[in-house]
Amino acid sequence: MKALEEKILKEGKVLPGNVLKVGSFLNQQMDSDFIMEIGNEIARLFAGEKITKVLTVESSGIALAVAAGIALHVPSVFAKKHKSANMSKEVYTAAVYSYTHKETYEIAVAKEYLEKDDVVLIVDDFLANGNAVRGLMKIVEEAGAGLCGCAIAIEKGFQGAGDELRAQGIRIESLAIVDSMTDESVTFRA
Repeated sequence: MKALEEKILKEGKVLPGNVLKVGSFLNQQMDSDFIMEIGNEIARLFAGEKITKVLTVESSGIALAVAAGIALHVPSVFAKKHKSANMSKEVYTAAVYSYTHKETYEIAVAKEYLEKDDVVLIVDDFLANGNAVRGLMKIVEEAGAGLCGCAIAIEKGFQGAGDELRAQGIRIESLAIVDSMTDESVTFRA
């Protein structure tokens, strides 16, 4: 998605440790119209699939998942990183290590929101090491649901997880794939 690449170049910042900060438009402050463009692009890429749910992890993926859910006319579900008093005790879980936060979370989705008849599209803001996507895939498998594929806003191609998942037969559609980053530049895969 050329518009996403242009927005990254204009507003993104490369931080130490291979961190790409896109908080000004994607995951802290959100450009609402642009988020809807991303949702519409995801819907276009997965048109014709029989998706019944969009699944993500809180919190950065929620806006993109909701935009994709709206464009696909299906519910969006998010895995929680922290248990709360109002969460069902019947949950699917997976351990997920956060590269950004350097912390392992046990993500959880209430069983009532993901069923064996569902066809799930995983949506997330970043794909770096693939931990979040793999955790969500484990939850989909645990539910006995079908996995349609994964839609990612920004893939850090140089970290290899997207290519590994594709080699396993998982459909990964990334809207921007970063091949390399330095303090001065971001290079995208052609």
